[in-house]
Amino acid sequence: MHSQGRFDMDDIMSFLPHRYPFLLVDRILSLEPGKSITGLKNVTMNEPFFQGHFPGFPIMPGVLILEAMAQTGIILAKASDQAGLNDKFVLFAGLDEVRFRRPVIPGDQLIMELTLLKHKASIWKMAGKATVGGELAVEAQLIASMSDGLPDKLKGRA
Repeated sequence: MHSQGRFDMDDIMSFLPHRYPFLLVDRILSLEPGKSITGLKNVTMNEPFFQGHFPGFPIMPGVLILEAMAQTGIILAKASDQAGLNDKFVLFAGLDEVRFRRPVIPGDQLIMELTLLKHKASIWKMAGKATVGGELAVEAQLIASMSDGLPDKLKGRA
């Protein structure tokens, strides 16, 4: 982490297993381990999903906004418990109270703010919101489950 408290892309990739085209966090603007995180995603027309969502009216899919928020949340969890979560595999366990408020389009800068609500054993629950220019785009509660590796039913598929 840089001295001014920001993460750059190398820092982000040290926390996340995701890579292009599925790495959806460009920068961490602030982080208070065990409490909150603010991440940034620059949304450009070069994103592969804009080819089909939707031609002539490109909108970032809501599930990918939620994924960007979840990736930001993983960084918060791992920064909060580095020793315990370094080699853990993270899966979505649930989403609650999801609301889409405005579309996210090419040229937008998506700011994702997550606050830790609860951490018990391998479950992390966070309240999140994603904004563009100070305007609410998405809000949700995200629940993640940490495990020691790929679930048995997924092994051998990679």
